[in-house]
Amino acid sequence: MRTILYTGKGGVGKTSIAAATALRCADLGYKTIVMSTDIAHSLSDSFDRPLGADPTPITPNLWGQEIDVLKELERYWSTVREWLTSLLQWQGVDEVVAEEVAILPGMDELVGLLYITRHAQSGACDVLVVDCAPTGETMRLLSFPDMARWYMRRLFPIGKRTAQTLGPLARVTLGLPVPGEPVFASIESLYQQLETMQALLTDHAHASVRLVVNAEKMVVKEAQRSFTYLNLYGYNVDLVVCNRLIPPDVTDPYFQTWRASQAKYFQMIQEAFSPVPIRTVPLFSQEVVGLDALREMARVLFKEEDPTRIFHLGNPQEIRREGEDHLLLLKLPFTARGEVSLFQSSVEELVVQVGSYRRTVFLPRLLVGLGVKDAVLDGNTLRIRFQGRSFSATPGPRRRNGKEGT
Repeated sequence: MRTILYTGKGGVGKTSIAAATALRCADLGYKTIVMSTDIAHSLSDSFDRPLGADPTPITPNLWGQEIDVLKELERYWSTVREWLTSLLQWQGVDEVVAEEVAILPGMDELVGLLYITRHAQSGACDVLVVDCAPTGETMRLLSFPDMARWYMRRLFPIGKRTAQTLGPLARVTLGLPVPGEPVFASIESLYQQLETMQALLTDHAHASVRLVVNAEKMVVKEAQRSFTYLNLYGYNVDLVVCNRLIPPDVTDPYFQTWRASQAKYFQMIQEAFSPVPIRTVPLFSQEVVGLDALREMARVLFKEEDPTRIFHLGNPQEIRREGEDHLLLLKLPFTARGEVSLFQSSVEELVVQVGSYRRTVFLPRLLVGLGVKDAVLDGNTLRIRFQGRSFSATPGPRRRNGKEGT
């Protein structure tokens, strides 16, 4: 099954892009399911027809699905929720409040993503297009399997043995609700589903993430952060879609300042995400709603190409440990050795320049607070070495080929 996830800052038009992609796939003959995991469902609005919690037919070869979050929470979390609710009530928390708090933050979106595993195992479709929640929530969810793995390997066995050993005593003497075997079995089942989902989504031959952006500063900055973390967690970003660009034939003076601003930030998009391909979609003269409008959007976006192809394969950013240092490896779209300059514009932003090419990289938390030791261009890979010394949040001196300069 080919899996394509679309994510982006809220309001950039990712639902329309996801719907248009799915419709194009169906028109090419692929059995396609387009699925929304965003709690604020708008997929049905995009197709201008109601969609259900189960795949609902839209056109030949195309089904749409808006996940019923409450139903999925009941499936995966009800046993654990009942125990957490009892534990909170034992602590004196009001019953209604306890039931609300027992649903951990992000669980609602998470159970929606688990449908990816279900569709893959069923073999019911050739292509699954996922309209994800806005980038902040999506990043948290895609990193969840790594956090769950740490918990399951370190704390889960200890908690299970403690509950089995001390549970009867705690129940009798304190009246403390201690998790029983069904609670641990439920957590293990959820963890296994998460592991399967992550394996599917990090299979670069079949799954990829696509970022939808607008040519606006805040949107681009958030997409850059997402890009860094998607690479860090091993997800392949194969396409960036810049949506709602003002067409060149719009000559009304009202739009000239806006067009100039978009040109500035589109250049930033090209610098930030290279070598990942960037596709553009214009600002349409009317709302993109219904099959005809979505087909037109797909035509502009993909032309005659197959949307299921993998447009880019590779990890543009990678972090390695080398002795006491950390290496940040950046794939850059040039091979000629040139003068390397880099400086930190803020505590979490690193600006890299080689010749006339400039790129801003958002540093993951692992590297924030570490100083840059040197930078070497090795073929088309820039190797930036970080050492364990702190630096100020103000822009520091430039470094050229690993040496300080002006």
